[in-house]
Amino acid sequence: MQSVRRRGAARGAVLAWLVHEEGVRLDGDRLVALYAELGEAGAEAVICRAMEDLATALTDLQRLAVARDLAPMPGRARALAQIAGDVGMDSLCRVALDAAECAGRGDVPALAAVLARLVRIGDRSLTAVWDLQDRD
Repeated sequence: MQSVRRRGAARGAVLAWLVHEEGVRLDGDRLVALYAELGEAGAEAVICRAMEDLATALTDLQRLAVARDLAPMPGRARALAQIAGDVGMDSLCRVALDAAECAGRGDVPALAAVLARLVRIGDRSLTAVWDLQDRD
């Protein structure tokens, strides 16, 4: 969800700031399955590696966007979606696929908006997984 904060400005103009408060969705069953299949140490190793790969992929996508190098972006975004899906980050997976679609169409304005959302969801997803691991 998002809310709008308004503040008065000179000459009666009103500025608005959008505050994004979107939650993330983790597939707890997928995480439980990883732990059951790989054991605690194995699952934690896979999750840590996935988190590193996700952070790298997010950085790569941002770098490619700044360089306006759209050609590799759909593949990189789909790879990010695959990793996210493998560790139960459903929201991140879905938004990464949206980014791949926008990049594939060459829709730069939509891609900019989706990448901003991807970074927000990515940060929150990574934090959510770390928080889950810290509970154990």
